[in-house]
Amino acid sequence: MFRKKYFTSFLSIAILLAASAAVFAQSSPVSGRVELKKADGTTTPVTDAVVDVYRTDIKGKPPGTKTNKKGEFSFAGLLLGGTYALSVSAPGAKPEIQPNIKAGQERIVITLMEGDGKRWTEDEVRQALAAGPQTTGGTNTAAAPTAEEKKAAEDAKKSQAEYDAKVKEINAKNEKIKQNTAIIQTSLKEGNDAFNAKNYDLAITKYEQGIAAEPDFVGSAPVLNNNKGASLKSRAVDTYNQFAKSTDAAAKAEAMGRVKKDLTDAIAAYARSYQVLKGAQPADISNQAVYDSTKYTALAGLTDSYRLLVITKSDTSKAAEAKLAYDDYFAVETDAAKKLKAQITLGDIMREAGDSDNAIAAYRVALEGSPENAEALAGLGLSLFNSGVVNNNKDQMQEGLNVMQKFVDVAPVAATDSAYMKELKQSVKEAVEYLKTQEKLTPQKTPKTNTKKKT
Repeated sequence: MFRKKYFTSFLSIAILLAASAAVFAQSSPVSGRVELKKADGTTTPVTDAVVDVYRTDIKGKPPGTKTNKKGEFSFAGLLLGGTYALSVSAPGAKPEIQPNIKAGQERIVITLMEGDGKRWTEDEVRQALAAGPQTTGGTNTAAAPTAEEKKAAEDAKKSQAEYDAKVKEINAKNEKIKQNTAIIQTSLKEGNDAFNAKNYDLAITKYEQGIAAEPDFVGSAPVLNNNKGASLKSRAVDTYNQFAKSTDAAAKAEAMGRVKKDLTDAIAAYARSYQVLKGAQPADISNQAVYDSTKYTALAGLTDSYRLLVITKSDTSKAAEAKLAYDDYFAVETDAAKKLKAQITLGDIMREAGDSDNAIAAYRVALEGSPENAEALAGLGLSLFNSGVVNNNKDQMQEGLNVMQKFVDVAPVAATDSAYMKELKQSVKEAVEYLKTQEKLTPQKTPKTNTKKKT
């Protein structure tokens, strides 16, 4: 009850204080692989094996995972100091338990034997662990608990010692919640103060302290993640502006590496915020307006981080990820001007990544709402030109030339052009010149930009 009342109030206050914030708990990764030993003695990787994880030193169940096509699994971070057991199941295999797992263990190998594909419940896993013995590495040899073992486990649960331990555990958790509450309050205030003072290093550290206290709690983690993302973005922009025109090649390269890392970490922070919010249950949302605002902030920050990653030329390899983020953003953005700008930015990201098809689609959507938009016209024309040349498609080249001519008509060269617009106009000029001289095409003026994709 204490926690629910506190965080209902806290989230509202946090939104008002926040400038725009990620998880850095004291944890370490755990990874390994699952293989199936067949009757003939050969082993093969197991794809989509379910790996459930249970904490055994105290009662707890972190989120599980599945193996990839190589049979590999990983957990981004289990809490240091904890002891865990992995319960692994897969179709056509007997379930296995790997006990005594510690945070930081890697290259764990779990071998399954052919079987009925059963997946044990948490109670069955804990009863099997209590019955013992199990191996500490490789394949776990525990058999499914017998009826007598189940009864013994149930009797143990009912014992006074178990009851006393449970009471102690609950009291410890309540005390931990109080401590975490104080940590979050302090980290948010000190982080915001540091952000406003443009001390982004300190701000990031403070927000991480608050996140680590309750990394999955919808009442605090999203705001702190959004704030951390904003701090990382601001630090990246400052670094870029400082070194963009540097003549020291080594210093500039090192700085641009930091820009890329900060923007990549900002994306991770905003994505984590959005993930926590998406996973919230209705009972977790005490104020729908605040929840919606926090989610909007996460998506706006996420898409803007992808934009910065491209315009700073730090990384153009995340186009597919960016498109997913922008699709989610478009679903919540209600401002037509902001949506148009984001649509053009998505086109730019796709074009920079060499994904002409998705770039063309994005620019066409933008032009449906604003047929005379110069940036969208230029982007569409260049994307059609690129796709046409790559695929030797004369129709696309012709349409691209027509669209770029439209761009020249609505956006003639001007002394007030920004550096970005100058670069865009130069690219259009070179593309038009190529199409005229090399492809022998002539611009065909049309009264209205063709924004519908050809079939």
